[in-house]
Amino acid sequence: MRVAVLLEERCQSKRCNQECITFCPVVRAGTDCIEMGEKGKPVIYENLCIGCGICVNKCPFDALRIEGLPEELGEELVHQYGMNSFRLYRLPSPEKNSVVGILGGNGIGKTTALSILSGTTIPNLGVYDGRADRDSVIEHFRGTGLRDYFHDLYDGKLKIAVKPQYVDSIPIAFKGVARDLIAKVDERGIIREMSEELGLGNALSKKMSELSGGELQKVAIAATLCKDADVYLIDEPSSYLDIRERLRMASIIRRESNSGMFMVVEHDLAIFDYISDTVNIFYGVYGAYGVASNAMGARIAINSYLDGRIKEENIRFRNHAIEFQRRPPERHASEVPLITYGSLTKKYDQFSLSVQAGGVMRSEVVGILGPNATGKTTFIKMLAGVEIPTSGVVDGKATVSYKPQYINSESELTVAEMIVQETGTRMTQAFYQTEVFEPLELKFVMDKKLNALSGGELQRVAIALCLLRDADLYLIDEPSAYLDSVQRMNASKVIRRVMENGKKSAFVVEHDIYFVDLVADRLMVFSGEQGRSGSASPPLSMRDGMNSFLRMLDITFRRDGSSHRPRINKKDSRLDREQRNSGNYYYEE
Repeated sequence: MRVAVLLEERCQSKRCNQECITFCPVVRAGTDCIEMGEKGKPVIYENLCIGCGICVNKCPFDALRIEGLPEELGEELVHQYGMNSFRLYRLPSPEKNSVVGILGGNGIGKTTALSILSGTTIPNLGVYDGRADRDSVIEHFRGTGLRDYFHDLYDGKLKIAVKPQYVDSIPIAFKGVARDLIAKVDERGIIREMSEELGLGNALSKKMSELSGGELQKVAIAATLCKDADVYLIDEPSSYLDIRERLRMASIIRRESNSGMFMVVEHDLAIFDYISDTVNIFYGVYGAYGVASNAMGARIAINSYLDGRIKEENIRFRNHAIEFQRRPPERHASEVPLITYGSLTKKYDQFSLSVQAGGVMRSEVVGILGPNATGKTTFIKMLAGVEIPTSGVVDGKATVSYKPQYINSESELTVAEMIVQETGTRMTQAFYQTEVFEPLELKFVMDKKLNALSGGELQRVAIALCLLRDADLYLIDEPSAYLDSVQRMNASKVIRRVMENGKKSAFVVEHDIYFVDLVADRLMVFSGEQGRSGSASPPLSMRDGMNSFLRMLDITFRRDGSSHRPRINKKDSRLDREQRNSGNYYYEE
């Protein structure tokens, strides 16, 4: 079975009918497998396609895709958006008193699945040119748990609460104060307890437009959990939260799952592992199709995802495995310092920051870990010369390229136009094409307007733009936000290659432990009272930095026996006690 996909935003001419299939074996046999449709766009007839690839390889705009699928999946088609458009095969099934995790890349149907399970979208079962029929959906899932689920959903017997993926769009829909938003949906009468547990504090009295990304995320989670629902669908709850807040959020969801059905989409694998009881892996091709695997235990599913292969279903969906190391990675940065600084302080009316003396070497990446609102961005701005220290001096001159935490996406420019406008012709150089554009998968977004990009697409563009600028020091704030797990690993490798190849240096602020593990040579650890005071260590070795940071959080990580990935230990378990006593909170001896 073959799936044909037309990316309409990339299709720009009618030449397909003449040039792309001139030598197509099907056409030469007297049948047209591709024709021009009514809208001047090509239509590929999948029942005639033999997968020769000629139309795909001839298309000058990369607008056509032909993907092979197992024949048996044809009977499990759940939803298709149109002819030669994205389609979703299979669905995960919510379970009572349990957290079902959804793990997979962006653009392969996870949000579509949540929309179907919430009742917002009625699946058409592949009949995209007809009206979706609820009775047909119930009949389609006969003999499975989803049959009863959809029957109750469509009869109004199930109440659904949804935490949206993009929390930065909430202030557009609600203009009032955060407390009013939560109070409006607080059907369980737990607004006070939930606000205290999530650490909302002063955020409740702020207008929605004044909230930071982390505050918006916590307000969205609180508003969702305050609803008296049967099913809670939570899309990417950890974005913009620091690791302490992520653990707090995960613990709350685990507790609340004892009295409801929870389904969570998450890309921070440490938190995902901690929060999930069972997992459905989503695999497929971006923008073409997505397939939901059968449910598996969390450990087996995450290891299969990292390996790129589901043994139980005899499916390989990625040609390489993602590997972790039991011990600190051996990296050798240059011994030539780019900049150094003595003890720095910065004082505002209601906040103060103190930083111990340190510096960064050429070809080195320094990771920055710590709670939100403890001065990480202020420190970066002092290095960039945007903020002047109250005391202390930064020695060494360095041109700076900065990727901020929040990215402006209102421009009408296309991605290509914006990159050329800011960096000239550097994007055409072979190194950047191979080491930046290809691993960040930017090929298919270059002709899109910035204001039409998804959160993940915008993040990848922002990382590329930062690295394309001609600078000595790259300051990168939260690069993993809205990226899926594999894209995070790719982004970490891209940052390292650019630093090593160009003998550049970088400070990377990040809350994803796995990302920091892959990207950093040394670590700075920030601590303090959020919004009032912060203090920063000098750059430490990876072992010392991780031990210091996790000791502050009062958690330990063990290593998985198969993939070596870090896994959060249960508090006061045997392994937790042993690692605390040995002082190895993260890496093994």
